Amino acid sequence: MTEANLSAAAIKILETASAEQKARLGRDIAAQWRGATRRTVGHARPPNRPARPDTPRLRPPREVPRRKIGTGPEGRIALLHALAHIELNAVDLAWDIIARFGDQALPEAFFDDWVRIADEESKHFLLLSERLEVLGSHYGALPAHDGLWQASEATADNLLARLAVVPMVLEARGLDVTPDMIRKLKAADDRRSAEILELIYQEEIGHVAVGRKWFEWLCAQKDLKPVDTWQDLVSRYFRGPLKPPFNEEGRALAGFPSCYYAPLVTPA
Repeated sequence: MTEANLSAAAIKILETASAEQKARLGRDIAAQWRGATRRTVGHARPPNRPARPDTPRLRPPREVPRRKIGTGPEGRIALLHALAHIELNAVDLAWDIIARFGDQALPEAFFDDWVRIADEESKHFLLLSERLEVLGSHYGALPAHDGLWQASEATADNLLARLAVVPMVLEARGLDVTPDMIRKLKAADDRRSAEILELIYQEEIGHVAVGRKWFEWLCAQKDLKPVDTWQDLVSRYFRGPLKPPFNEEGRALAGFPSCYYAPLVTPA
């Protein structure tokens, strides 16, 4: 591919309803962007909500199946299904940030980073979807909740808030809980699922790092103090408390020190 218009491609992905097609199209477009000799970010207003398949049905969190990992497959399937749903949301969130904020004065490196993240989120979804099928299920077989996309709606007009909430709260929470999931999957002798989560964990450290990097870059452009600004934005835009325990090691690898989040912690 010699030329790429990134925002137009992002809209195409967001408007793709099939989960598998969305993920595969995202991977194709990421590869095209990396290989293009002429690249234009452009700007195109994304839809308020991305296109999605008819299933899974969206339910309140309390009505979503429990993710208890035991010796039988049902709990593992519920866990992997919930994670696949998170990854599909993450695919849309990455392309949404590209299209929604493409008209702002951002370096091309910003878009390179988010294309890479979108590509990795697509890879994660496809790995989890394929694993569900091996276990006798499929994505869409269980209900799911819509909390992740609701967080994006609240930050639709504020890039600093989007970076504060999505990578630096929601994805950082993934760093906190994933190592325990991996241990439990290994204990249940589901090594393939554990391997997938280990890959996701390592790449999600990079996603949190990217969010933190560009959050701090934007703060510098606006002459804002990053820690104070993050705490203010999270208090205003994030629904719910920040609860321990935190994976201090994983967060440190992402360059995300506790001085950001410790003052906002609600005791467990």
